[in-house]
Amino acid sequence: MRLDKFLAEQTGLTRSQVTKVLRSGVVEHNGSVVKSGALKIAPTDQIVFDGEPLFWLSAGQYLMLHKPQGYICSHDDGEYPTVYQFFDYPLRNKLHCVGRLDVDTTGLVLLTDDGQWSHRITSPKFQCEKTYLVTLADPIENHYQSAVEQGILLRGEKAATKPAKLEILDDYNLNLTISEGRYHQVKRMFAALGNKVVELHRWRIGSVVLNDDLQEGEYRALSPIEIDDFN
Repeated sequence: MRLDKFLAEQTGLTRSQVTKVLRSGVVEHNGSVVKSGALKIAPTDQIVFDGEPLFWLSAGQYLMLHKPQGYICSHDDGEYPTVYQFFDYPLRNKLHCVGRLDVDTTGLVLLTDDGQWSHRITSPKFQCEKTYLVTLADPIENHYQSAVEQGILLRGEKAATKPAKLEILDDYNLNLTISEGRYHQVKRMFAALGNKVVELHRWRIGSVVLNDDLQEGEYRALSPIEIDDFN
């Protein structure tokens, strides 16, 4: 890897900012000051930035985050803050979200640097189950259960949703478990039933469950058992 790319990933600086930093002579490579960003470096090299050693991030990061409302699951759109702000560099630049939640949806987000692992979760082929706590604007009607189990034809689509599971909690709240991830699927399902989702919270993906131990904005590493559940 080039030194300038490594420094950008580690610090969050732009390439042009990295170039200026290098010219100032505050970067050392194996004990010697280096000013060229084109220098090729390896994980065994020692890099010091302004007196602080920088370390290579090992591959294989698997994390779960409790996403608050008002954050997006992409790196930047210029309007809303991003969930990646909860992570320090260089981890922030290494991760990607395994599927996304809307800006107003809260709950469980998985993040990783392992593309094959995330594909096994998001690909329709594997039908990974996800459970949402849904709060509706109007009372739940009797036919919702059968409609969800049979599949609902969403506006603008030719095929109905796959059979899903619905657990009614009270007149306005329910748990919905789906095994696919169409665009705004949960909201569109209840819109097709003549209702409106006013709050949406994802609390389960596969066997990974978000509980009260993880507060909004907090994250933790997945256990080996949780990681292997998707292998």
